[in-house]
Amino acid sequence: MARADLLIRLVQSGIQGDKATLRKVIEAIIAEERSKQHQVLAERLEEILNSTPVDRPVPNGMPMLDQRMANMVHEIMPKWKLADLILPDHVIQICQGLVQEHHRSDLLRSYNLEPRNRLLLIGPPGNGKTSLAEAIAEALLVPLLVVRYESVVGTYLGETAVRLRKLFEYAATRKCVLFFDEFETLGKERGDTHETGEIKRVVSSLLLQIDSLPSHVMVIGATNHAELLDRAVWRRFQVRMNLPEPTRARLTEWFERYERRINVSLGHSPATLAKRLLGSNFAEVEEFGTTAFRQYVLEQPGSDMKEIVTRTLQQWSARSVKVEQQGEMEVNDA
Repeated sequence: MARADLLIRLVQSGIQGDKATLRKVIEAIIAEERSKQHQVLAERLEEILNSTPVDRPVPNGMPMLDQRMANMVHEIMPKWKLADLILPDHVIQICQGLVQEHHRSDLLRSYNLEPRNRLLLIGPPGNGKTSLAEAIAEALLVPLLVVRYESVVGTYLGETAVRLRKLFEYAATRKCVLFFDEFETLGKERGDTHETGEIKRVVSSLLLQIDSLPSHVMVIGATNHAELLDRAVWRRFQVRMNLPEPTRARLTEWFERYERRINVSLGHSPATLAKRLLGSNFAEVEEFGTTAFRQYVLEQPGSDMKEIVTRTLQQWSARSVKVEQQGEMEVNDA
């Protein structure tokens, strides 16, 4: 029997009409069944896959992403889980509460209540805002639609507002998480004297569209600059959460998990590595770990992970000094 996660992805991709993912999942199930010596089942599945094109629209399924909308959003089949992320306890509790509300929406509606569906994530870059949006989508068993600003923001008067309306109309037709990274791009303060009337129209349109979204659509905005958001935009979000930079304890936990993920000891204690990399965000620490592990793989069979990590730490320190010096030069030039 195929793993539960493959079956879930199979059902999700089929319902959503995601033909590329559907084929990949079926192929993965076939490979897994072959590895278990279930040859008859594997051959039957392969026969069905080859004889039945999976590019046909799924009857009675969710609307498929047409080319026009594909230019405005990037659809992701979520893989990150809430349990995979290292977050403050209160953030985990809030997210679990939101997920429960949506899974028990019928109960809430029997009391004339709706699940909360507007979430604003605030914090410096690289600390998990995008990953958290994906994990929430995974917990809700829905796709993550990431807004492409380059296709939404137009050059002509009123064009952006029209595209925003079409985007929200499309999102409203399906269960999904609609994710706006760098939300200040659209939700700027309308009182800013340096902004044009067009920006003010865009913000007004954005507010109307957010208000009109049905509760089965979770809209998540992420920003590094909450101070730039229009106050009315800020108030539209029922839940607002700060994702701070990782503490030493959370970095230690990250390295402990990373060793289990790659099944290789890093040669230094997680606490020591956390101390050395304190001040880095999770994205930077992930890059550090990947850099060391990549070199470990390349130097096999005689790889010495402790020596590789030591070398990587030295390179990391040199790079950090260079970045700081570059920042000082830019300040002086200004």
